Amino acid sequence: MIVDKIKKREIPTKNKENKVDIPVGKWVKCDKCKEILYKDTIKENLSICPNCGHYFRMHINKRLELIIDDGTYTRFNINIKPSNPLNLEDYPRKLASLKEKTGLEEAVACGTGKIYGEDVVICIMDSGFLMGSMGAVVGEKITYAIEQAIKKKLPLIIFCVSGGARMQEGIISLMQMAKTTAALTKLDEAGLLYISVLTDPTYGGVTASFASLGDIILAEPGAMIGFAGKRVIEQTIGQSLPEGFQTAEFLLEHGFIDKIVERKDLKEMLHKLIQFHKGGF
Repeated sequence: MIVDKIKKREIPTKNKENKVDIPVGKWVKCDKCKEILYKDTIKENLSICPNCGHYFRMHINKRLELIIDDGTYTRFNINIKPSNPLNLEDYPRKLASLKEKTGLEEAVACGTGKIYGEDVVICIMDSGFLMGSMGAVVGEKITYAIEQAIKKKLPLIIFCVSGGARMQEGIISLMQMAKTTAALTKLDEAGLLYISVLTDPTYGGVTASFASLGDIILAEPGAMIGFAGKRVIEQTIGQSLPEGFQTAEFLLEHGFIDKIVERKDLKEMLHKLIQFHKGGF
């Protein structure tokens, strides 16, 4: 038979002398330029692609290192755990797995710190924890941080990154929109400064609540910001949307945000805004 005449391809044996040692997990592909990059190179460049300038998302700890003065950050000790109101079997297991994987307790970390010596209350969200979704714990932590800013009479800064409300917690997740908004109303009545920094991506219930309520709204270059996604909107209104819709650049042009600030300049910009609000200029 002809099948018997087909020779099986021999798998070459490994030659230890010619073996190339490529460390696992040391490389990452840029979503924009598709370049394969060494992770350490990206970290040294503030998590920005050195080839095309694309902004990678930052872990909470890296963001704190970038913004807060060394040794000044104190995390609020809020011992609360997420509930499972819909009794989903996989939800608790997923939360436990994410805690181990990310080293985070939840999708946001809140506390106090200094920016070039200026005291602030700061909240930083992380997309690595259920895409930064806002459940009851996230809403409570942000509300507590707002209340502490009022109590201590300090400016509030929130770095936003989120896919929206956490649907695993049903209507309770949506209630966090009203909760955080009500707290920010009290902050405004106290005459305190709130700066919202929008990073990629900021969507859904977070955009529809505290992310859009800053006295000053900043954004990182290229950040995607909106409520629903482009495809959903196009299907709803039956029209095509303009190029670059929902990018930080598009929103700046149309008055939704106040300024786009490069990552390397964020700390200095926040410091200037805080001093300006205090009457330091």
